[in-house]
Amino acid sequence: MSGMEPTVPLPVIGVVRTGHEERESTPIQSSLNRAEHGTVEIGAEYLDGLDGLAGFDYAWLLTWLHRGDRGGPVPLRQVPFLLRRQRREVGIFATRGPRRVNPIGLSLIQVLDVTGPVVSFAGVDLLDGTPVIDLKPYVTRFDRPPGEPRCGWLDPLDIPDGVTPQRLAP
Repeated sequence: MSGMEPTVPLPVIGVVRTGHEERESTPIQSSLNRAEHGTVEIGAEYLDGLDGLAGFDYAWLLTWLHRGDRGGPVPLRQVPFLLRRQRREVGIFATRGPRRVNPIGLSLIQVLDVTGPVVSFAGVDLLDGTPVIDLKPYVTRFDRPPGEPRCGWLDPLDIPDGVTPQRLAP
């Protein structure tokens, strides 16, 4: 594509610490696993960036999903975890799955505490050691759309709290 940069530098600003080592047994969305707590350890050179974050109840945690299967090009049509039983494919940009062109994770975490370089949070959906590329405060006025937005193929699904890819296997 004309005008597109071939690479984008993304420095790692920290690391996520959780009790999860395997993707198949890790809850699929932070909002479905609020009971479980984890931490984000921010690098010393980024410590000043945490000033003021403790005043927010929620934050967007952006991560690099480094342990995905990177064997070749990512298929643009995939079967998301939630459609495994139906074996139904959808376009990758209509999913929240980890196998992506750019494996960027997006988690809405509940900020419990900020002490020094450590952000304690509720809403674990990441593997231990996941690199952090950004943290941004959740702002209701900016982030919550009006009304009841359509959520495509997810609307008719019943999704239990704490669900993992393993529990969704056919």
